[in-house]
Amino acid sequence: MKIPILMYHQIDEPPPRGTALRGLIVAPSSFAWQMRMLSLMGYKGLSMCDLEPYLRGDQHGKVVGITFDDGYQNNLIQALPVLKSNGFSATCYGVSSMIGGTNAWDKGKVKQKPLMTQQDWLAWHGAGMDVGSHTQTHANLKELTDEAARHQIVRSKDELQQALGVEVRHFCYPYGWFRPQHEEMVRNAGYITATSTRRGRAQAGDNPYALNRIMVARATNPLQFFMKIATAYEDKRA
Repeated sequence: MKIPILMYHQIDEPPPRGTALRGLIVAPSSFAWQMRMLSLMGYKGLSMCDLEPYLRGDQHGKVVGITFDDGYQNNLIQALPVLKSNGFSATCYGVSSMIGGTNAWDKGKVKQKPLMTQQDWLAWHGAGMDVGSHTQTHANLKELTDEAARHQIVRSKDELQQALGVEVRHFCYPYGWFRPQHEEMVRNAGYITATSTRRGRAQAGDNPYALNRIMVARATNPLQFFMKIATAYEDKRA
């Protein structure tokens, strides 16, 4: 059975038209109907940790992975109550050296927004949500030497675990960019999965270190959302 893994970034009121990367900001009202729609369709929204047995093929059912990249504070404020009200869990991938900071990797391109603080992350995890890694600095791994890339992958896991006292089992490639050697580095660092930005639904038996995801954008409408989840709409574009 196909497993859609949804990719979100910010859950916040979208900025004015013409703003760079506006499409990555999903309105809270849109996120609310999307989660309600999943529930009405009979799907269970799961974090990457809760999704593990389905990706291994040990369990089967109508499940959807829910992931957030970067660790924005608005994920805690806007998304967490909706997730909890639907009985869902989700994974948020944090940038370990920027806890309590802003999306500095986007400086000069988009408005700076607060990232979750240490207390925010503890509240996120305490509510039954999962913490994943998104490197130390939101690094483009393809631009780094192998040694520097390995450091970003390994140290981000260590830093998040030390700061939050939780196990970090899942990784996400910043910008979705990676090479085969990065998959091996992630595996050797002890992660169970790594997600990309390659389009398509996942299924048991897929390479766990190059998992496809489905981007949910600001303009995604209910019909598109249904097609992304329940049909081969995204698979044909992988």
